[in-house]
Amino acid sequence: MQKNIVLLDLICFVIFPLVVWNVGKDYIGAYYAMLFSSVPGIIYSLYRFYELKRINITGLFIIGNLTIGTLIDVLAGSALQMLWNNVFYDYALATFFLLTIVIKQPMALYFGLDFVELQGQDRTFSKKLFFQKKIFVIFQLITLGFALRNSILAVIKTWLIIEYGTDAFTKGLLFRQAFSWMMAGITVVGYSYISKIINQSPELIEKVKNELNIAK
Repeated sequence: MQKNIVLLDLICFVIFPLVVWNVGKDYIGAYYAMLFSSVPGIIYSLYRFYELKRINITGLFIIGNLTIGTLIDVLAGSALQMLWNNVFYDYALATFFLLTIVIKQPMALYFGLDFVELQGQDRTFSKKLFFQKKIFVIFQLITLGFALRNSILAVIKTWLIIEYGTDAFTKGLLFRQAFSWMMAGITVVGYSYISKIINQSPELIEKVKNELNIAK
């Protein structure tokens, strides 16, 4: 599945919504066309959660995000309100990510912890290592990138709604997905840089080992 992730993203979040919108809006209305178009994305997200094989922070975030996103769509009551709800939710997510930075518990760090634990690394050791200043700062920056992504998407969606009304659903859809991929790419670069720092900084690993030994 990992090899086809871009293709699946394209099908579930771009192609299928476009087809459903253009074919279905005249028959079932704009609101229900939007709701129906989100079904593949929901199923796809659930499958990606299943692939994690366990409940962790990343999994809880995926399910929480999916649940809230579905609720605000279903409870919107109209196509236009659904679009505005998604704008508000993007701002809410951006605020959430910023808050994790302020309280010095960046979400990017915990996503990273879940990943390395799935690779067989000790979570306690990895967490101690990730909180070393040299590495921690990068996790803060990655999380800031998450916040910027949602903020920028919210601004784009707002402009599209004001400009096109309910047609904003499809206007710029491919651009928004491409932007999300670009930000995901930047995130991967950030995590790769952290891995590089760890590999080139054996003194950090020794420091953490010593600290954990002292704690014991």
